[in-house]
Amino acid sequence: MDILTLFVALPILTILALIFAKDLRQSRTIAMVGSLIQLGMALNLLFAYFNEKTINKAVFVFVKDVVWFESFNIHYSIGVDAISVVLILLTSIVVLAGVFISWKMAELPKEFFISLVVLSTGVYGFFISTDLFTMFVFYELAVIPMYLLIGIWGSGPREYAAMKLTLMLMGASAVLLVGILGIYFHSNADGGALTFNLLQIAEVNIPFEAQKLFFPLTFIGFAVIGALFPFHTWSPDGHASAPTAVSMLHAGVLMKLGGYGVFRVALFLLPEGALHWSWFFIILSAIGVIYGAFAAIKQTDLKYINAYSSVSHLGMVLFALLMLNKTAWNGAILQSLSHGFMTALFFALIGMIYGRTHTRDVTKLGGLLKVIPFISVIYVIAGLASLGLPGFSGFVAEMNIFVGAFQHDNLFYRIATIVSVSAIVVTAVYILRVVGMMLMGPVTNDAYLQLEKATWFERTGIMLLLIPIVIIGVAPLWLSNAILDSLTPFLAHLT
Repeated sequence: MDILTLFVALPILTILALIFAKDLRQSRTIAMVGSLIQLGMALNLLFAYFNEKTINKAVFVFVKDVVWFESFNIHYSIGVDAISVVLILLTSIVVLAGVFISWKMAELPKEFFISLVVLSTGVYGFFISTDLFTMFVFYELAVIPMYLLIGIWGSGPREYAAMKLTLMLMGASAVLLVGILGIYFHSNADGGALTFNLLQIAEVNIPFEAQKLFFPLTFIGFAVIGALFPFHTWSPDGHASAPTAVSMLHAGVLMKLGGYGVFRVALFLLPEGALHWSWFFIILSAIGVIYGAFAAIKQTDLKYINAYSSVSHLGMVLFALLMLNKTAWNGAILQSLSHGFMTALFFALIGMIYGRTHTRDVTKLGGLLKVIPFISVIYVIAGLASLGLPGFSGFVAEMNIFVGAFQHDNLFYRIATIVSVSAIVVTAVYILRVVGMMLMGPVTNDAYLQLEKATWFERTGIMLLLIPIVIIGVAPLWLSNAILDSLTPFLAHLT
């Protein structure tokens, strides 16, 4: 079995093993072992990719193609470049951290971990696919478990949040399917056979009128899961009602499918449509960046603060992709990684705080640094990374985004960039406000003096997410150079 198919096969084996688990202990052990193996495979893929690239100069490596439905020319077609590899690594780390954070999940633990693994299977399959139809199937596989994970194991208005999330994402999927079929039926514009293969379609000159029509459908179809304004409203409610590990996977992994899909499909296959429509979606993305930051300031619920912060940070990803140049695109990929680790870390910490204090209202918290110092210090570090402090991954990503965006001579692009940059200041305001109210000062509730310190499995989950934030921030060049190398063929389509 090839190295990429293992990322789909192993989760399926993990699910089969979980079916026979009898209790929480067996369920979490199986999930942990399966996730550890996935992380080992992701690290092995990272090193194997760089070794393969020294021999094979092709952009996509470990390519495999097997006919699936011959009548429609649908193939199980897979392959990875540096962008796919690092997002697979992100997924494996967040999934493992989520398992540790869910170590005490008492309600239907077997079913909970099965749902998490199904979600991760869809994400892995999406990142390795180079066939549009296969990619869409894995996309749907990743989205569907969210309904169960929030509706069954969530809190608050969980049924409403699960239904809202599902309906909005399914609606976006319907729009996306129209866009994909439009691309498919124009994939023989140069006289060849109809195909769903990304790399083959990229060589076809799809008519400009078709690109103008299908680019916005494809872009919106993917960008809704990336929290595109004004279609972002499903996300904060979903985060607020989801259990901790689900919030981690939702923001840390699932929402990355949006930016990846926009980049891999909409921009790569419909470059003229991207050039035609970029101004409109830049406006929406810039509004999302600012709106998310200001909305976070107004919140008092920790989960809503982080959810609206995600809207702002993911708005930067879409904004950077629409800049259509190498520096900004590099920043977009780095921001996807950085946000994935940071937001998963935030939600993990929020879950720990809520589990001990039974509130997420920052106005009712205070002095936590004195009673749970480890969790509090990590929260401060995550906050500094989120506001773009040098030495952390957020700074590297945002610098690339805004430098790349400002390279445009067009006044419109520069004004949009200045507006988006102002979100950094707003981010600093709400991060420092939360830190000051929640962690500093006197302990506001005597019951907090008895709070349990972080357990070993909580510390393990935290460190899994914190270490990459620091590594990317301190030594970003190896990662940045690999990403830049993979961007070359995409940029060639815009010239």
